[in-house]
Amino acid sequence: MNDSLPTALAWVNGSDAPELNSIDVGFMPLTDCASLIVAATQGFSQPYGLNIQLRRQTSWSSLRDNLVNGELHAAHSLYGLVYAAQLGIGVAAQDMAVLMGLNQNGQSINLSTALQQAGVITPEALDRHTHQSGTKLTFAQTLPTGNHAMWLYYWLASQGIHPLEDVESVVVPPPKMVEHLKAGRIDGFCVGEPWGASAVNQRLGFTLATSQTIWPDHPEKVLGCSLAFVEQYPNTARALVMAVLEASRFIEGSLDNRRSAAQMLSGVDYVNAPVEDIEARLLGHYSDGLGHEWQDHHAVSFHRNGEVNMPYLSDGMWFMTQFRRWGLLREDPDYLAVARQVQQLDLYRQAASALSIEVPSSPLRSSQLIDGKVWDGRDPAGYARSFTLHALAGAAPDANEH
Repeated sequence: MNDSLPTALAWVNGSDAPELNSIDVGFMPLTDCASLIVAATQGFSQPYGLNIQLRRQTSWSSLRDNLVNGELHAAHSLYGLVYAAQLGIGVAAQDMAVLMGLNQNGQSINLSTALQQAGVITPEALDRHTHQSGTKLTFAQTLPTGNHAMWLYYWLASQGIHPLEDVESVVVPPPKMVEHLKAGRIDGFCVGEPWGASAVNQRLGFTLATSQTIWPDHPEKVLGCSLAFVEQYPNTARALVMAVLEASRFIEGSLDNRRSAAQMLSGVDYVNAPVEDIEARLLGHYSDGLGHEWQDHHAVSFHRNGEVNMPYLSDGMWFMTQFRRWGLLREDPDYLAVARQVQQLDLYRQAASALSIEVPSSPLRSSQLIDGKVWDGRDPAGYARSFTLHALAGAAPDANEH
């Protein structure tokens, strides 16, 4: 498949062979599960002595529970899901692991046609409507501790809208978002693709913001598992990372590879959505439903020479700062110590080096978010306390899915 394969195959011989020949790996029907699907079905795992059995999940909470109880060996996971399980938020605490990043970018905040017809088509108009209409809008996200809740809260707060006081927040599984929007049960949602594009294509609403406008090249889905899995089956975990790294690199090898990935994802066993709902935004072609079209320079990415896949300590810590900000954590954890336990940096470095994929020199990275704040991981407790809008005492969101 590539020139690095002979070096990589050294890992599967003798004592380095995977302890398990077949593993159950969960995923949610979203565009950003692509690298797992490609790894499992296009011959990227077999050279490492590994058979990936894909297990489609119905909700993030069921995926989390199956990951924690051992029904799944590993899964396409939300960063926030892994860290909430680690910290015992919404579920009994269990030591967890992030093996690698699966993607960056590629989520969206959509509003309903009713709001569009009312002229609520800009952040400023949404701010006015929220504070003047007298009724609370209802927004859906996918898990109270998940990425989409954090993107929704962060974006609303950056526009002066308090996500815990000014609006109602409910949990809806990703494939059900469009149905809920159509039925009028929600006024908007934050979710991964292709469901934002699907709502636009069905003329059921419009995309008001993308997650990459909140944080360009933000961390998104990860390859998650229990720490016990890594400790008990280290060679299997490394082989899985190598197979998914190869698949990630393949997807970004050409536009045709992305198109073929979109075609595959559209199948009933995977995302089960029209290929046109998946392909455009996978290629970075955006249409917001308001007549605007653009080529997004921070569209969903799966590899980018390894920059996407590094399990940065700062990425994991950021989600904990948001848990603290919104009252999901009552006290500051030892941010760095927890991230060092969860992020499997040594295993990732082994896998990437064997594939001649560059490993960033620092486990921290610096980014500027939509509100102008710079996050670099150096003072997580101070960062968590620095926000004007945050949870008041006793106003923490419910960490359980309804």
